[in-house]
Amino acid sequence: MSARDWIEKDFYRELGVSSDASDAEIKKAYRKLARENHPDANPGNERAEKKFKSVSEAYGVLSDPEKRKQYDEARQMFSSGRFGGGGFGFPGGGGPGSSPGGFDFTDLFGQGGAAGTGQAGGMGGLGDILGGLFGRRGSAGATAQRGQRGADVETEVRIEFTESVRGATVPLRLSSPTRCDVCAGSGAKPGTSPKTCPTCNGAGLVSRSQGAFAFSEPCRDCRGSGRIVETPCAECSGSGVSTRTRTLTVRIPPGVEDDQRIRLAEQGEPGRGGAHAGDLYVRVRVSPHPVFGRSGNDLTITVPVTFPELTLGTTLRVPTLDSSVAVRVTPGTNTGRVLRVRGKGIEKRDGKVGDLLVTLQVAVPSNLDGSGRSALEKYAEATAEHDPRPELTAMLEGRGKS
Repeated sequence: MSARDWIEKDFYRELGVSSDASDAEIKKAYRKLARENHPDANPGNERAEKKFKSVSEAYGVLSDPEKRKQYDEARQMFSSGRFGGGGFGFPGGGGPGSSPGGFDFTDLFGQGGAAGTGQAGGMGGLGDILGGLFGRRGSAGATAQRGQRGADVETEVRIEFTESVRGATVPLRLSSPTRCDVCAGSGAKPGTSPKTCPTCNGAGLVSRSQGAFAFSEPCRDCRGSGRIVETPCAECSGSGVSTRTRTLTVRIPPGVEDDQRIRLAEQGEPGRGGAHAGDLYVRVRVSPHPVFGRSGNDLTITVPVTFPELTLGTTLRVPTLDSSVAVRVTPGTNTGRVLRVRGKGIEKRDGKVGDLLVTLQVAVPSNLDGSGRSALEKYAEATAEHDPRPELTAMLEGRGKS
């Protein structure tokens, strides 16, 4: 994609967010649109595939603080009319070094431009921004091409609760931009190679002079890349990047928690100019378990018990993820009591093991007839003198007297 295309595209509109949207809002919008338009969810739908590529491209820029800063500055500069169309001309017919708003091109480009040399002179201000846009760095004399690291990518995977505790190996199928295998990312047809642009000698920038001023601008022949692909690769049309479906194997470590991210180094979007690829972040979603819960490294479970079991005491068999354990309930235990079984929780990668937390909860019968009801009534009579709410009773009696 050319620098002009990059600047004229409205990435904020692609994601449906405002230009002052927060990182969280940008991420939320991208994830929603990516799910809706993912090729796997829309097989054969070219419109959805095109939209998926567009939102991925937009997120790749706006999710990177440095890229977003460069993009915002460039859009503001070019939309303000400081540069005309068709070659970054001067607005309003003003001469070099001036503009209707008193714009100082000396401050914009810095000092030391090599007038009329065809080389990229020393640049500051816009030169730094253009260096980020076109993957170039201006310097006196010959300028080497600067690579650009690929954008990071994020996806989700859902696993079962037991898999999150014990660890798992999960296959992950992705449709994403990646380096073209046919041309190995060069953009040139196999058997050929890109040529150094003769206009800018590979710098990507050319200088021209007007009066006392020297101005550098992106080379129009190579569109700022420093290279010319004479015979483009048929697979990627000369971009060096193609979209394909690939399957990765993701190792989920034991003890992973819900919403935790796993980083796969250099499995994101491919880099430009020989730079490293971005990273792939896999966000883990853990399905809830019907019996167990989790609190840090501890497993939690709620066990229904009867009133006699709490009053008289008992021994309960409580399940764990692997087997079961015996839990002793002492006489007179209250409902809601939490019993701790050491070493029966979740083991993390560092070797630390949590506990099993057993919450006792009285199960009250919804219907009680016959001998059971009779026995309970006799128990109520026998314990009538025992007040389980002495503080509340005293408060109520005091209010009654007043």
